[in-house]
Amino acid sequence: MTLPDKAFPVSWDQFHRDARALAWRLSSREQPFRALVCITRGGLVPAAIVSRELNIRTIETVCVVSYTGEIGTEQSQLRLLKEIDDAIKEDGGRDVLIVDELTDTGRTASFVREMLPKAHFATVYAKPAGRPLVDTYITEVSQDTWIYFPWDLDVTYAQPIAGADFD
Repeated sequence: MTLPDKAFPVSWDQFHRDARALAWRLSSREQPFRALVCITRGGLVPAAIVSRELNIRTIETVCVVSYTGEIGTEQSQLRLLKEIDDAIKEDGGRDVLIVDELTDTGRTASFVREMLPKAHFATVYAKPAGRPLVDTYITEVSQDTWIYFPWDLDVTYAQPIAGADFD
């Protein structure tokens, strides 16, 4: 298992605050969104928060696999597991909001944006390679940082610094 050089662990509280901040930023839009498309699986949590805050009742998923490996750090060939409903794709996705937790390399964002070229794309976190593909995001993270989301973490014992063996 290869671990990334830099780690950015995100707690449930922090993620909830950041997802609400995303909704706040999106709330200034004059025209309400007619639907929200969530990119699974990572986009499920922020989509629930954003849809609640913006009172969006039509929620769709697009299921794309792009990471594999033991801890999901290896990018693989993109695979579409579930397509977006045709009614949502009408007019190129005008007035549709796409939500994901992160844009990393931009491969998934580009793939979904092709399906909904007129949609508004929003992510909680963005890395430099994927940032140009999204319209709205909250926090930029360096390309070489791995974000550990709360659904990927577990609370465990941490050895105290004093007395620890750092060989």
